[in-house]
Amino acid sequence: MGKVGFNMTMSLDGFVAGMNDSHNNPLGDNGSHLFTWYSIGDTEYKMPGGDWKFNISAASAAQLDKAMQSAGVLITGRKTFDIAGAWGGQHPADVPIVVLTHNPPQEWVNKKESPFIFVTDGIESAIEKARVIAGDKDVELSTASTLQQALKAGLVDELHIDIAPVVLGKGVRLFEHLASLPLVLEQLASVQGQGVTHIHYRIVK
Repeated sequence: MGKVGFNMTMSLDGFVAGMNDSHNNPLGDNGSHLFTWYSIGDTEYKMPGGDWKFNISAASAAQLDKAMQSAGVLITGRKTFDIAGAWGGQHPADVPIVVLTHNPPQEWVNKKESPFIFVTDGIESAIEKARVIAGDKDVELSTASTLQQALKAGLVDELHIDIAPVVLGKGVRLFEHLASLPLVLEQLASVQGQGVTHIHYRIVK
């Protein structure tokens, strides 16, 4: 059985999106600064799904390769699912997506061969279903809200945080609404990319 992890880019002051994130403003106000590192490197990186291509450093490309190879399922929230427009029907990681929601969108529920699995009974159920689908691979949480819920439930094993060199000041904060603090971490690795630092932590339980 794989691990339950999380991987996301965060500003130095702890935000994963700016204010007013929406379908027309996916990263929120000034949130594009978080992902400058996706376009300033000298290594072309193509995501497994769709036509997504980035220009990143070789070090960052190696980190993305590890993430893509280990991920078996992603867990996301309904807000991100809607903002992304369901990624046009195929997530860039090209793995099954478990969507945590109170109201599953019927146009996707009834669609044949959909990569989306909608879960309405909480994060524990979402992770349980994702583990079955992932098999020996990892379950990856991919939004701030799903991470926070999973941390409260004590179900997260590792964190992969890509630190962008920007201070946003306000927006969608990654670490809040947590029931049990402090959250003690063991640093497993730190890799310097171009315009980003990749940090890998294990959660001490």
